Amino acid sequence: MAGVTDYAYRRILLSMGAGLVTTEMVSAKAILYKNRGNDIILKNDEDMHPSAVQLFGSDPMIMASQAEKVCEDYDIVDVNMGCPVPKIVGNHEGSALMKDPELAFRILETMCRVLKKPVTVKFRKGFDEKHINAVEFARMAEEAGVSAITIHARTREQMYGGKADWSIIRAVKEAVRIPVIGNGDIFAPEDAARMMEETGCDGVAIGRGLKGDPWLMKRTVHYLETGELLPKPSMEERIDMILKHAELMTSHKGEHTAMLEMRKHLAWYTSGIRNSARLRGEINELSDMEELKTMLLRLSEASEVTEAVDSK
Repeated sequence: MAGVTDYAYRRILLSMGAGLVTTEMVSAKAILYKNRGNDIILKNDEDMHPSAVQLFGSDPMIMASQAEKVCEDYDIVDVNMGCPVPKIVGNHEGSALMKDPELAFRILETMCRVLKKPVTVKFRKGFDEKHINAVEFARMAEEAGVSAITIHARTREQMYGGKADWSIIRAVKEAVRIPVIGNGDIFAPEDAARMMEETGCDGVAIGRGLKGDPWLMKRTVHYLETGELLPKPSMEERIDMILKHAELMTSHKGEHTAMLEMRKHLAWYTSGIRNSARLRGEINELSDMEELKTMLLRLSEASEVTEAVDSK
């Protein structure tokens, strides 16, 4: 997810038991033209596996050549043909390629032929309700040589709204022989189990549910393996994770950038916590690690007082 699954958060998710983590999507043309910022997005350490690098673009040769440049540090090259953002779609990239399966085939076939590492692809149910072509698109991707597919069970028109239609995941699973990973509306461990049961998919990709809740990964893995539902994190665990996240991000991007980017993460981490609304203004003014620690100390103290009152 753009702006979320950076180096710091991927490292956290791997520590939570993720079976695979994926970079923020990167433009193949941006790599070709050596755009600033790519090195930060593409950073991956030797112990961060299994990992996939996710690229988007519409030129088959550029996609293949640039994937070849950056895939050394990754186990898989994932192609994003599902991004619904207008700017991406307007460039005939992302989910726009679902309207041009011939070009999508050339991109995937060229990449599979050139690269020595597995190529996977992510796409959607269709572009809109009048053009539901996920099954045909999946068969095309399999023919092109991809090793697995991930399907987001919404149309591009839906963006991230409405309800994900898991029936399309089952339809795709029944249409191809390669592994199918389901995506859409996984916000609790039970959701993942239900998706696998209802669709027969081989794996589950968790996206927005992980914003501010890396424990969802650990709790989901544990639930799928044991059937036991782990408790949600305590306030102490939340605060420790926020500090760990901020420290990882600071070491990677520097304190100033890290604190600016931590603002949105803080809003997600503290969502639903009593008294957290009072922090919103402070979060938007956060500028350094000391301010963050002071803010979290106050949140911890307020939580302790609330717990003491509630226990009486």
